[in-house]
Amino acid sequence: MNSLFPSEKISFDLPNADIVYFPNLFDAEKSNLLFEKLLHEIPWQNDTITVFGKSHAQPRMTALFGNEGKPYSYSNIVMQPHRWNPLLMYIKNEIEEICQKNFTTVLLNLYRDGKDSNGWHADNEKELGRNPMIASVSFGAERSFHLKHNTILDAKQKITLEHGSLLLMKGETQHFWKHQIPKTEKTIGPRINLTFRILK
Repeated sequence: MNSLFPSEKISFDLPNADIVYFPNLFDAEKSNLLFEKLLHEIPWQNDTITVFGKSHAQPRMTALFGNEGKPYSYSNIVMQPHRWNPLLMYIKNEIEEICQKNFTTVLLNLYRDGKDSNGWHADNEKELGRNPMIASVSFGAERSFHLKHNTILDAKQKITLEHGSLLLMKGETQHFWKHQIPKTEKTIGPRINLTFRILK
């Protein structure tokens, strides 16, 4: 059931982390519309990544949009941004109302089915600066988001990222925690995730 209060939020009491979840930032009707537009209007690409000397196709599709042609690099991939379009500007403006931040860049991920995934990592690239805020918006199939602390072994959290939701990670989170979207054997449809960032 959709809440009547899109500002409803859940804060997680975790060491060295500041994580807030808004389960239904966008209502179901708007989420369905945005999902379809993102699926068909974004120029999705499938990059090759090299892990331990072996190259293989990244297990998801990606796209990068942002200001002033600033590239973004992770896992030995350098992505060149497309210019902001009206669709992404609309979502960006909605997120910025809540975050009170001006995001410069968005990295989009398309998980085509349960076999697509994103392994353990932190969003700690140097161009994000110290204590970055990452605003992660999800549309489409629900996926399980896993977090684990780098040194406190029993500090873990799982969050089901719902259609139309926003997850905010800020403060020390990226220095002390890693996160992943694991593969799942379940038969599920596609999910689109937009991670808004500020490149320094």
